[in-house]
Amino acid sequence: MVASPTGHVLISPDKFKGSLSASQAADHLAAGLARHRPEIPLVTLPVADGGDGTAEAAIAAGFERRTARVAGPTGEPVEAVYAVRGDTAVVELAEASGLHRLPGGRPQPMTASSLGTGQLVLAAVRGGARKIVLGLGGSSCTDGGAGMIQALGARLLDAKGHQLPPGGAALRLLHALDLRGFNDLANLEIVVASDVDNPLLGREGAAAVYAPQKGAGRDGVKTLEAGLRRWADLAEAATRRPARDRPGAGAAGGVGFAAMTFLGARVEPGIGYLLDLLGFTRRLADARLVITGEGSLDAQTLRGKAPVGVARAAARANVPVVAVCGRRTLTGEQLRRARISAAYPLTDLEPDVERCISAAGPLLERLTFAIAEEWL
Repeated sequence: MVASPTGHVLISPDKFKGSLSASQAADHLAAGLARHRPEIPLVTLPVADGGDGTAEAAIAAGFERRTARVAGPTGEPVEAVYAVRGDTAVVELAEASGLHRLPGGRPQPMTASSLGTGQLVLAAVRGGARKIVLGLGGSSCTDGGAGMIQALGARLLDAKGHQLPPGGAALRLLHALDLRGFNDLANLEIVVASDVDNPLLGREGAAAVYAPQKGAGRDGVKTLEAGLRRWADLAEAATRRPARDRPGAGAAGGVGFAAMTFLGARVEPGIGYLLDLLGFTRRLADARLVITGEGSLDAQTLRGKAPVGVARAAARANVPVVAVCGRRTLTGEQLRRARISAAYPLTDLEPDVERCISAAGPLLERLTFAIAEEWL
């Protein structure tokens, strides 16, 4: 497969966090290109790497939208979306337990729970799913996935036999696991889609690296680390599945660990697996150009984020890739190594970052003029 000089343009951005969903970004890019090059066919396929927007990307690719009422990260009910095609369900942790689900946006790093994620998995199973693709990213909690496991019927008990309250801090008091009512989903295939390769514990673990981003201070990080260590000791003893040191165990505050330990999940790189699931290669056939992007092209992008995954997949088909973004800190050489031929930041048009965030859609449409002139 090679780029076609007369083929379509494939528009496959990720979200612009805080501004646009991936679908909205794709729509604005398509609208701009349609004005500048109306004769060129356009195909939109929003993408995600397992974090916010994963379920919506699946729906845009043809999956059926379903909803379930589940517990948010602090226990309040939320209406969460998941996606279904055949017997495969795409469940996005952020839909139930994400940062954007925190009431008033106030961080609750010690008590936020993944309970709703487990409830969303159960809703998909009760709807007939035999394969669960669990997208991990955008988590508000550092509970090691304990809440998710409680939703599946496990009881986490303190020394007096009382159930633990929600959140990672309470795990320090964990004395025993009662798995008699636990639904281990043994007959299901569970795939964790995540771009995070951190272990559960230690300097690169869930608490040390990610809890500060969720509002935890130094003492809070120590408390959460101690809770996760206690959780890991009892969970691994109960299941005989050591997973604390496996890549991805630290994903989503340790939900990756619980999925591997209790559900026998396998971990797949988020963007690569999801591109296959969404049918990216099929839509790439006969393309002349791919446009991808996200809010910030920076060092994190190079660690397996969506634009790099899109670029590498397109490179295998010899189709050039350009990226749009809110801002860019990557050098030209870094972009080339990532197989991105050019980058177009909104800050080239509008140096005011706040304006870039509030007017990202119209600015993206303006950016397409340069892309059309230089690539089409």
